[in-house]
Amino acid sequence: MRLRKSAALAVALAFAVWSSLAQAASEQMQELTEALRIGDMVEILRQEGFTHSQQLAADLIPGRANASWSKQITTIYDTGWMEQVVSQTFAEEMQGAALAPLITFFTSDTGREVVELELKAREALLDEKKEQLAGQLYRRAKRNNSWIYEQITELIEDSDLVEFNVAGSLNSNMMFYRGMADGGAFTLSEEEMLADVWSQEEQIRADSEDWLGPYLMLAYQKLDREELSAYAGLYRTEPGQKFNTAIFKAYNTLYDQISYALGRAIARQLKSEEL
Repeated sequence: MRLRKSAALAVALAFAVWSSLAQAASEQMQELTEALRIGDMVEILRQEGFTHSQQLAADLIPGRANASWSKQITTIYDTGWMEQVVSQTFAEEMQGAALAPLITFFTSDTGREVVELELKAREALLDEKKEQLAGQLYRRAKRNNSWIYEQITELIEDSDLVEFNVAGSLNSNMMFYRGMADGGAFTLSEEEMLADVWSQEEQIRADSEDWLGPYLMLAYQKLDREELSAYAGLYRTEPGQKFNTAIFKAYNTLYDQISYALGRAIARQLKSEEL
């Protein structure tokens, strides 16, 4: 009888410890996601998405972007759903990771400034003139081989930003094709869709390289050398590398689901015209 009581007590104590650790981890994750301001980034992505959907309609269903299309786009770019996808995927990918160093950085003055500057730069690039200005700033820094150009180049390489962007874009394009195929817009095989997507790799890589440098230059130009060095150094740590992979996975998961939904929406419009 004593053994049973002891075993039950041990299980109860273990469960209590596990519950306490799980709650602490959950609270840490909430603190980190709040510091990253995912909701604010999602709102900017929504604005980007509306612009992208307009171009998509002009290219694939010219003159047929009616009220039905607008309703579908509004549903697809629902910020509540978008934030949930990103936050949930990020939390899943960060399971078991050391969150404390990341929280320490992103809740610091430098960390909060980095997040704010990244958001402002992303929003600024919605304006074509500001996008051109960012390109000019980056090219000037490159010509002068300035310290900030060297630091941004190092950050891009250390974090595999080009590769993550290329992989994400290729996957999103494939999901768009699948959405169109599942919606009955065409009858291409998986192999044919995959071949077409891979044929875009070189252009996607060039576009990613052209976009990343100017975006990061626009975002980080107000940081001093020490602040930017500290941020770049974060991605050379184990928690930073885990964070980098997880945050890309989170946003790429969102893009994949949006791309598939857009493919289905295009297919619906095409099918409705046939009827």
